[in-house]
Amino acid sequence: MRYLWILILILIAAGILVSQVFFTVDETNQAIVLQFGEPIRTIRNPGLHTKLPFIQNLIILEKRILSSDAPPQEYLTTDKKRLVVDHVTRWRIEDALLFFQAVGTEAGARARLDDIVFSELREELAKVDFVDIISLERENIMETVAESAEEKAKEFGIDIVDVRVKRADLPVEVEESVYQRMQAERQRESSLFRAEGEEQAAILRAQADRERTVILAEGYAEAQSLRGEGEALAIKIYAEALEQDPEFYAFTRRLDAYEITLKDGDTIVIPVDSDFFRYLTSGALVPAEEAAGE
Repeated sequence: MRYLWILILILIAAGILVSQVFFTVDETNQAIVLQFGEPIRTIRNPGLHTKLPFIQNLIILEKRILSSDAPPQEYLTTDKKRLVVDHVTRWRIEDALLFFQAVGTEAGARARLDDIVFSELREELAKVDFVDIISLERENIMETVAESAEEKAKEFGIDIVDVRVKRADLPVEVEESVYQRMQAERQRESSLFRAEGEEQAAILRAQADRERTVILAEGYAEAQSLRGEGEALAIKIYAEALEQDPEFYAFTRRLDAYEITLKDGDTIVIPVDSDFFRYLTSGALVPAEEAAGE
């Protein structure tokens, strides 16, 4: 029984020894071997590796691209406009040993990178107007910042892949005044357009009124002309009728006068010898001279 326990202890010790001697590095990682806290070598190739047990230990670092999402910062442009920029930096550990000696951990690297990028952004944004930053020059600015920051990041064993702006806005306290100014400009433009529209409407109304007056005047003149022609034609017809049969013309004229004077239900008291109703009382024809004079 005692030998069995000895065998078990030997196996446990062997397992511990093997775990202290052999280790694996994943393809997404790289390692630094430390001896008494001092780095002695770096391992970038994945696979199985060895180290001295108990006196050497490992630091595992990422080999993939990492990102640093810094908090938004306020900057001043060349035209004295305040701008809040939120950027993200993509980077990777290029020199693991230098990285470990300079910043130690990923958290320390992010703090250093944020300081570098903040400084470069502040310098570049101070050279450009606000309008250019939010429209035309953003890509060029980011490329310049990434190149400048990469040079400084090499001191820490870091390779910067790129720097991107996620958001570029005005400060909160400035946004309201900007929106109010934009609203005032839009109201001024709408008032201008409305005034121009009213002016055009007044011009069109004046033209329409003038055309209406001209049309009415021309219509009235034409109507008067036609009425005069009609009256002349009527007089001519009357004259021709009078020449053909004066007595019949006088009779029809007297009938027209009766139609105008007498209405249904009227009661008229007249002398028996009244000349106006001679056709009704005696049936005698009125002389043509009298009918023509009526």
